[in-house]
Amino acid sequence: MPNATRTLLLLTSLGLAGPAAFAQKTLLHCGHLLDVRSGRLLSQQTLVIEKDRITAVQAGYTAAGSSQDHVINLENRTVLPGLIDCHVHLETVPSRGSFAEQFTLNPADVAYRAEANALTTLRAGFTTVRDCGGSGVNTALRKAVARGLVPGPRIYSAGTAISSTGGHMDPTDGLSENMMEKLNPGPAEGVANGPDQCRQAVREQFRRGADLIKIASTGGVLDLSKDGSGAQYTEEEIRAIVQTAHDLGMPVACHAHGAEGIKRAIRAGVTSIEHGSLMDAEAIQLMAKNRTWYVPTIIAGKSVADTTRRHPDYFPPVIAAKALNIGSQIQATFGRAIKQNVRVAFGTDAGVYRHGKNALEFGYMTEAGMSPIEAIRTATVNAAELLGDAQNLGALEAGKYADVVAVDGDPLQDISTLTRPKFVMKGGQVYVGEGN
Repeated sequence: MPNATRTLLLLTSLGLAGPAAFAQKTLLHCGHLLDVRSGRLLSQQTLVIEKDRITAVQAGYTAAGSSQDHVINLENRTVLPGLIDCHVHLETVPSRGSFAEQFTLNPADVAYRAEANALTTLRAGFTTVRDCGGSGVNTALRKAVARGLVPGPRIYSAGTAISSTGGHMDPTDGLSENMMEKLNPGPAEGVANGPDQCRQAVREQFRRGADLIKIASTGGVLDLSKDGSGAQYTEEEIRAIVQTAHDLGMPVACHAHGAEGIKRAIRAGVTSIEHGSLMDAEAIQLMAKNRTWYVPTIIAGKSVADTTRRHPDYFPPVIAAKALNIGSQIQATFGRAIKQNVRVAFGTDAGVYRHGKNALEFGYMTEAGMSPIEAIRTATVNAAELLGDAQNLGALEAGKYADVVAVDGDPLQDISTLTRPKFVMKGGQVYVGEGN
């Protein structure tokens, strides 16, 4: 067997070769193409793709220039940039037994599950994600995807998130005192108190290859602490984290529900507030003034609240009470925030609810008063800016990655079309459509 044939068969078996794999150019004939910057739908456009990049956007349907060119017919569909979710947890799935999994799952178990969740997310049209905290498998998965070892979205990883003792990311919350003493997590495990330990915790994640730092300035819903809204870091501690992260070239995402913890984090200079469920007017104004990004995760709040109402015994009582109190308020808070021109980037907290349902968030955003095009921008140009990679992501423009989604219908008229992608391409490779 000739070497070239053997190579082609090997790449095909790995899913790395198909009709377009060795083409000189790939031409996407787009019935309608959404210009996310102007909000206009452009009719009969051609995206010209070479390797993993868009090289041109041309009016009309450009004919193949040679027998090596590959034409993909999307003439009956609306084409838009690959979507970006700025808050996922690829390692986790919603489960009654999620608390016990830290004692029952090995890292390899978590890795296989994370790989499956990554592919599900990609096939749902989300070609880039920001993983906001896990065991470190998230960072390894980022590397595996980037190397082409496994399929998945482009990943920005926070590694292990950081909180105070008894805080949202403290793995010993709810354990017996004997277990707490035996485990005794510290900065290396994401539990840090005081400015010095906070700096150390940031440096630990930097050493392990994280792209960003994720902290919690308040309690959370799905932990066994009794309070999900109280402030759990001082402003001095948060400032130490932010300064250290910025010295290392890393942004800081801050999980926060309660107003005081949100305000401390904004004043200390965090890049984004995640959830923001109980923001008051002062917090919203402070966020707008400081141009702090808001990643609302409405679907996560609604999911845990709805699950608690339908199945009162699903969560332990301490979690159920927080789910009803906090989760029910995120959408209304989001509605108030957008009226004050707070900058919003799309995020869902996937892993709290089922992976692959990320696009349901668009419907919740429009229900709260955001227009469809603004909602789409949160998951494209806005999200790319938050990630610090606007030169590569967020729009269908020459020079950017060939990350493309196509749907039936017009998402500006029916935002739910985004929950049913018919074509997904990431970096020039097709994952939905074209026989996939």
